[in-house]
Amino acid sequence: MEYTVQNLGKLAGISTRTLRYYDEIGILKPARINSSGYRIYGQAELDRLQQILFYRELGVSLIDIKNIINEPSFDGINALIEHRLKLLEKRKQIDLLIANVEKTIANKKGGIKMSNKEKFEGFKQKLIDKNEKKYGKEIREKYGDEEVNKSNAKVKAMSEKEYEEVTNLAEEIMNTLSAAFKTGNPAGELAQKTAELHRKWIEYYWSSYSKEAHAGLAQMYVDDERFTAYYDAKQPGMAAFLRDAIFIYTGTDKY
Repeated sequence: MEYTVQNLGKLAGISTRTLRYYDEIGILKPARINSSGYRIYGQAELDRLQQILFYRELGVSLIDIKNIINEPSFDGINALIEHRLKLLEKRKQIDLLIANVEKTIANKKGGIKMSNKEKFEGFKQKLIDKNEKKYGKEIREKYGDEEVNKSNAKVKAMSEKEYEEVTNLAEEIMNTLSAAFKTGNPAGELAQKTAELHRKWIEYYWSSYSKEAHAGLAQMYVDDERFTAYYDAKQPGMAAFLRDAIFIYTGTDKY
């Protein structure tokens, strides 16, 4: 069966403008253009669109989706299996948050007692799941399953106060790093304060601290483009600047 832009848009629940944009960027080309100049899509394009929408639902950027599905080795069945696993993880997280909301409502109405720790369970699990999804493979390869599992357990055990503290600390690190970066001196007072704040931040997550591991994490901020993108969002070069500041703070010879 074949579909026009309008028919496919209605079937998939997306706008015709989106389909035209997908054509423009080369992520979803029509099977052919008919004699009247209309885009015509077939079954293969419909299946490809389904894959695109699954990836979009999981938060993958269009650029990354295009690279994934254009790979010669791309396997649609394996992709669907992977989508299912990730969606189940997402459902688990949503179910946990729903349960948290329901318990909070019951607590407010006086039906049950709910500890402050319980109130933040869903948010802490979301943080763990997000980090696992984005950096889990690399972190586990670098530090091992045991250390990562200990870190996750430590996050789950955070009190309300600790959770608030580490959230505020992450914001303070970025603000201080931004100010330090303007000085251009990774050995300066502001840069070394940033490194100290960063040490305090990772101690909320790590079961134990070492200068070597701290320096290794800082190097990863430069080696892994996802970390680099996070720290360079405000100003290109901030990830490398933070790495250098931490190298100086930890006495690493590489600097």
